Amino acid sequence: MTAIAVTIAGSDSSGGAGIQADLKTFAALGVYGASIITALTAQNTKGVSAIHDVPPDFIVAQIDAVFSDLDIGAVKIGMLSQAATIEVVSKSLDRHRARNVVLDPVMIATSGDRLLAPDAVEALRKLLIPRALVVTPNLPEAAALAGASLARNEQEMEIQARELLALGAPHVLIKGGHGNGEESVDLLIGQGAVLRLSARRVDTKNTHGTGCTLSSAIAAGLAKGLELKAAVQNAKVYVTGAIAAADKLKVGCGHGPVHHFHEIWREP
Repeated sequence: MTAIAVTIAGSDSSGGAGIQADLKTFAALGVYGASIITALTAQNTKGVSAIHDVPPDFIVAQIDAVFSDLDIGAVKIGMLSQAATIEVVSKSLDRHRARNVVLDPVMIATSGDRLLAPDAVEALRKLLIPRALVVTPNLPEAAALAGASLARNEQEMEIQARELLALGAPHVLIKGGHGNGEESVDLLIGQGAVLRLSARRVDTKNTHGTGCTLSSAIAAGLAKGLELKAAVQNAKVYVTGAIAAADKLKVGCGHGPVHHFHEIWREP
């Protein structure tokens, strides 16, 4: 049976993040990808210049079309910029009994541009976090959702992750890519032992789409039948390789994309 995952997210016109990054990740990892577009962005490696939100009723139409026909093994959720969008997506997930939901609480682009309206944060907390199998915030996102300052160490990362567990998510993967030090450490926290995932920090400015890529890689693993722990471990290895190979791509003048096909493309 073909493993299928769907991404519910915004479109990045430069191709490095959002829907485009998710579909590239699914393809690189051997999963058929479907997509539901929640917003269009006018975006490149230097920043976001405009956002056009897809009407909520059309988002519902896309979801219904996909779920009524395809056997969706996992769902990755990314940019949902408005509270109304979050509401219709959460109701649709319930209606279709969506499984293996990976929620990447996208708030700010790599360039620093805001992608989530301030009044939508509470909707994200109440409506989507409880419906996710795993939530994958970076340090700024975790701090915003927990109402705290940026975590300075792994102990504070764990405390903030547990704040999100209290909102109803069974697992939280808090990502340390925005931290300092030689290691980039992520923590997968649920009801059992904390799983620490570390990789040597890569010195590159080309990290556009990193969060999208990691969350969609987790969804790909779940769609293929992996348990969450294995899906997260594999995704960490994949995204670390994509970051390490990012400088091989020459795309744009700002924060370039990670290399989604680093294991597939041959050097010229």
